[in-house]
Amino acid sequence: MDEALKENIYGALEQVIDPELGIDIVNLGLVYDVDLNDEGIAKVTMTLTSMGCPLAPVIVDQVQAALADLPEVKQTEVDIVWNPPWTKDKMSRYAKIALGVT
Repeated sequence: MDEALKENIYGALEQVIDPELGIDIVNLGLVYDVDLNDEGIAKVTMTLTSMGCPLAPVIVDQVQAALADLPEVKQTEVDIVWNPPWTKDKMSRYAKIALGVT
């Protein structure tokens, strides 16, 4: 996958807002990796801010919907992982400022 396409995928994922925090999943540092194979199947490896997140299915649906708008993506698989664990250090400067985190 070339860098331009990877940037497009990350750009689409920036439209997915964590419903509890009001910040997108990319700037929160929840997306660990994206890949697109030759068949057009995108794999998004990500985590959530907590293991018991009741909104996990909503976020997965939003990820799939966001990538469905890209012509190169035929299907999206979301792999939620817990290792490495998410910490506020994974957040972008923008997210830290928006949430008042230092």
